[in-house]
Amino acid sequence: MITLGLTGSIGMGKSTAAQQLRQMGLPVFEADAAVHELYQSAEIREQIRAILPPEYRGESFNRNLVARAVLIYPELLKKLEGILHPQVRAMEQEFLYRAREQAHRIAILDIPLLFETGEESRCDYIAVVTAPKLIQAWRVLRRPGMSLHKLNIILSRQMGDAEKRSRADFVVHTGFGKWVSGLQWKNILKRLMHSAISSSNAQN
Repeated sequence: MITLGLTGSIGMGKSTAAQQLRQMGLPVFEADAAVHELYQSAEIREQIRAILPPEYRGESFNRNLVARAVLIYPELLKKLEGILHPQVRAMEQEFLYRAREQAHRIAILDIPLLFETGEESRCDYIAVVTAPKLIQAWRVLRRPGMSLHKLNIILSRQMGDAEKRSRADFVVHTGFGKWVSGLQWKNILKRLMHSAISSSNAQN
């Protein structure tokens, strides 16, 4: 089974890409969704609250307070990742096991910070979604509570789009609409499926 990593900077269209790939019949693991699920655990919530500065702990767990604290105190990100990443990795491994059991030839790992965390070796191939900066900003600034200042802080902590594209096996341009990006995905999947079939035949 081929593992295709899906990544890209904020506002580049990862969520839409994941939805398109799922509609094409591929199993998709979304790291952000896994984190959201973990946030429902009382144990995880208390671990996270324990690393926050007192003024950001609140009377109970508040994800918005966590996000604000990480923006102001960058060093908190590593501590937060130390709590969440082992759990996410375990969920990812379970997902891949099920995908193999169901005889899928390709499985998608949607991991926003794949390059930043240095874990691209987990994937056989990597696809990066990209879009012009103006479209990226327009998408992000439509989100509730987002501002240009917050966007710039987030981008400063992510690998640049050009660097991500240079490291990718495939680049999908999402600024031309879903129909165009869908054609790009179909072409990529066709190539990967051919590779998967060739590999399977060689093993047999």
